[in-house]
Amino acid sequence: MKITILGGGGFLGRRVAAQLAQTGTLRGKPITGLTLFDLHEPPPLEAPFPVTRLAGDIVALPEAAIPSGTHVIFHLAAVVSAQAEADYDLGRRVNLRGTDAVVDACRRIVAAGGKPPRVVFTSSVASFSGGQRANLRDDARQIPANSYGAQKAGAELVLADASRRGFMDTVSIRLPTVIVRPGRPNKAASSFFSAIIREPLLGLETNLPVPDDFAVWVCGPRAATSWLLHAASIDTSGLGLDRGINPPGISVTIAQLLRGLEEVKPGASALVKRVPSPEIAAIVGDWPPLFTPERALRLGFAPHGSVVELLQAFVEDDLDATRADRGIVA
Repeated sequence: MKITILGGGGFLGRRVAAQLAQTGTLRGKPITGLTLFDLHEPPPLEAPFPVTRLAGDIVALPEAAIPSGTHVIFHLAAVVSAQAEADYDLGRRVNLRGTDAVVDACRRIVAAGGKPPRVVFTSSVASFSGGQRANLRDDARQIPANSYGAQKAGAELVLADASRRGFMDTVSIRLPTVIVRPGRPNKAASSFFSAIIREPLLGLETNLPVPDDFAVWVCGPRAATSWLLHAASIDTSGLGLDRGINPPGISVTIAQLLRGLEEVKPGASALVKRVPSPEIAAIVGDWPPLFTPERALRLGFAPHGSVVELLQAFVEDDLDATRADRGIVA
């Protein structure tokens, strides 16, 4: 089985790649090759199969990024929320035209006699709106309130239509806000949800731009990785035209996150400073904080654990590496 990860040097791309390298299989079949593609060349990966690492522009996607005979494509490459809102042209270019390039690559595979590849696309909770009182069921309409969400919803439609036409076999996973992300803050509007846990655990102050009663739909990196891999393996024959899945995250308030932080490291929440940001609040404030993900559970997507389990997973998986990356002595 040949697999490509677009965004293979990114946070989730590296985790998916590492899991594939550990198991050596997908769908019960041995992996015969993995291609990692990103704007900059992804880091080396030890694996029991050949790994190709490529750098380039997803809009001008080289044929080697999705070679002939590719069975599964993880399309994780994107310009994130606040950056897509601040730079409309860049968001449109990467999030929409980059997706067009993926469709064209799959069309070439099918035209050459290959089987339509499974495409696992990372969509987002930001493709919905409704605000703090929303509780969305699986049939809720996607009405984005920001450019990033609109681009993700648009890409979902393009990929679903390409599936209908037989060019690919898409599963779009509308990821909750993924926390706790390691490393440094990024340009996502949701970056502070990770920062209010990660920075205090590093002994650093950080700003909180929304009130303590603000609620958000989240998941941990372990859950997100498992859902993406599961999406690559499920039987899609019953999905029909609707290729979008709302996975089973958890709804938490800022206050609950900070209480969880106190359980993991007493006193750490004192490093979180309340500094309102109308700009950030305007973006994340329209995202729904609660879903009823019945379809995902029927399809075998694993339910999420507790808030404290989520935070402890960051300590176990990423805290030391983040501390080392940022030159912080424990």
